[in-house]
Amino acid sequence: MNRLLILTVSLLIALTGQAQPEKKITLDDIFVKGTFRASTVNELRPMNDGEHYTMLENNSRIVKYNYKTGKEVAVVFDITKIRDAAEKSFTNYEFNGDETKILLTTDVKPIYRHSFTAVHFVWNLVTEEFTALSGKGAQQAPVFSNDGEKIAFVRNNNIFIKNLKFGSESQITFDGTKNKIINGIPDWVYEEEFGFKSALWWSPDNKFLAFLRFDESKVPDFTMPVYAGESPRNEQFSVYPGEETFKYPKAGERNSTISVMVHEVRSRANMAMEIGKDSNIYVPRLKWAPDANNLLIMRLNRNQNNLDIMAANPYTGDARILYTEKNKRYIDESFLDAFTILDDGRWIVTSERDGWSHLYLHDSNGFQTAQITNGKFDVTKFYGYDAVRKLFYYQAAAESPLRREVYYISEDGKKKGKLSSLQGTNDAVFSKNFNYYINFYSSAKTPNLVSVHENTKNTQLRVIQDNTVLNNTLKQMQLPTKEFFSFTTSQGVELNGYIIKPEGFQEGKKYPVVMTQYSGPNSQSVADSWRGIGWENYLAQEGFLVVCVDPRGTAARGEDFRKITYMQLGRYESDDMVEAARYISTQPFVDKNNIAIFGWSYGGFMVLLTMEKGGELFKAGISVAPVTSYRFYDSVYTERYMRTPKENQQGYDENAPLNHAGDIKGRLLIVHGSADDNVHAQNTYEFTEKMVQAGVQFDMAIYTNRNHSISGGNTTMHLYTKMTDFLKQQLQ
Repeated sequence: MNRLLILTVSLLIALTGQAQPEKKITLDDIFVKGTFRASTVNELRPMNDGEHYTMLENNSRIVKYNYKTGKEVAVVFDITKIRDAAEKSFTNYEFNGDETKILLTTDVKPIYRHSFTAVHFVWNLVTEEFTALSGKGAQQAPVFSNDGEKIAFVRNNNIFIKNLKFGSESQITFDGTKNKIINGIPDWVYEEEFGFKSALWWSPDNKFLAFLRFDESKVPDFTMPVYAGESPRNEQFSVYPGEETFKYPKAGERNSTISVMVHEVRSRANMAMEIGKDSNIYVPRLKWAPDANNLLIMRLNRNQNNLDIMAANPYTGDARILYTEKNKRYIDESFLDAFTILDDGRWIVTSERDGWSHLYLHDSNGFQTAQITNGKFDVTKFYGYDAVRKLFYYQAAAESPLRREVYYISEDGKKKGKLSSLQGTNDAVFSKNFNYYINFYSSAKTPNLVSVHENTKNTQLRVIQDNTVLNNTLKQMQLPTKEFFSFTTSQGVELNGYIIKPEGFQEGKKYPVVMTQYSGPNSQSVADSWRGIGWENYLAQEGFLVVCVDPRGTAARGEDFRKITYMQLGRYESDDMVEAARYISTQPFVDKNNIAIFGWSYGGFMVLLTMEKGGELFKAGISVAPVTSYRFYDSVYTERYMRTPKENQQGYDENAPLNHAGDIKGRLLIVHGSADDNVHAQNTYEFTEKMVQAGVQFDMAIYTNRNHSISGGNTTMHLYTKMTDFLKQQLQ
């Protein structure tokens, strides 16, 4: 090759390299195309034999895999192969106890955050019959009996039982009425704050169906307008708006009166269980004892600092208290989720009785027999007990509050260890016999990595999801990385945070700052886990320095740090946000005259309080769907942390942004959905009126018929475009 040709080729290569500009993030990539959406493994079900698991693929088939080999063993079900099936896809599935039947969920129509109606079908793997659960209308919360012969479900607030053997459908409650009586599903506040959508529990021997009955007739109504146009609630109105009315107990108001009921299948009789004379209580969970002789009832007082576990006789309704958990502030909701009855009748509970969240073992009569875990760290999840190896498996933030690891320990603590090996956030799903587990890992730099492990040897067998496509996309982006930091406030409190520096960051240049946070009780925004490529990264690309700090009240740092906000939500968190802004403003690369703060929901509440306290420190803020006074929010959540307004008037009013609206100095953009059933738009309307009367100028956006997520159609793109434009206009 001659010299001229070599020079020509070299020049072409150089020019080709220059012709490939660095790819940019767009809002369309984030919110419409899903360009940076990480893949994971959804709807995985461990099977009874402990050697296989199933996965839902393409919303059309259930595939069985071998843990050890990773090979596809069988297609358990494929709806596209069902002749004359009206549905050709499904969104969820559930096996019965012996895995001979599958309950399939189709045609889902959301109600609130967890609840929905759907059309369900049953596939019998033995007879290969495909039948509708009911032909009389959509269903809610269907539950298999343990023998798989029956399914209980709810329609129009009443409970029905489908006998799969005979194809008959019987109704067992008849008083269900909208906005009055609910059977078998939670009311609005139970669903939102106790986190469940079904209130039906079959006994292990299939003789009884326990359920909760809610009398919400005296709970105050809340009414939202619903307008014409594109409505997520499928409402159409012309000249006059419609409205939606539902029962919503605000702080200090009447809650539903709850009853614990047991239906005896043979006699078809319903009996109320004894839960005490005080009706002003909560029953957040029920569980059957393994021998079915007792129904265990969690009875929680209204202040949520005293929880009794009662044993009720399903034949007589008589009940006695087996165990009581008390806390000088409140019992964390993690107690409800971790409470587990082992096959031998013993219990596992999580408690903060030593100042940290740990596992405790109790016998079937409620007496503590061992503290399973201990140390200055929080257990964050309990996976289960391996009766063969006599080991308890759990997740904890033992190495750092920013990370999560998977551990095992014996009852006497002599045998213990860590299963997870990668530093970041680990979670696990174990096989039924605990021989295998699937580890879900991510870090601030690593998208979801899902791998299969053999527990007996603690060896990785294979990776089933490594997000190769996303990782290759990210390599082309040269995105700024998330950097963790900590600092100490003027009150001597160490806080954790992260920073995302602008694209092409230069040491000698000063950048505008957008602080983002959530800050709610026991939440965590600053964590070594994959949070995706989202709006924060887009803002960094557009020249903003993005900072996030977790204030006091957040997770994984012990009870005292977590519960310091008790009786005064917002006070310490907003103090810490102001401290964080002052700290970041001292950094040499920060333009201290151009700092904004953003937050949604509790984070929106925090934006308002922080701007009211921070004065000139904040040039701008964006508050989305904020609580502006906790007098406006629901009873269960608010009173857990604040007690009632009557008991704690000072705590409610001193820390309500509503009462300090005139103190905001920076420019505020406040946003709400008109159909937000969770944090009502009332919060924003009342707050902006206070600002008007105080002479404070602001910007405002109301999204028609949108709920707390403010999504649907083009809504998300519109909202994030508006917020981006606002920041670019204000931080100049």
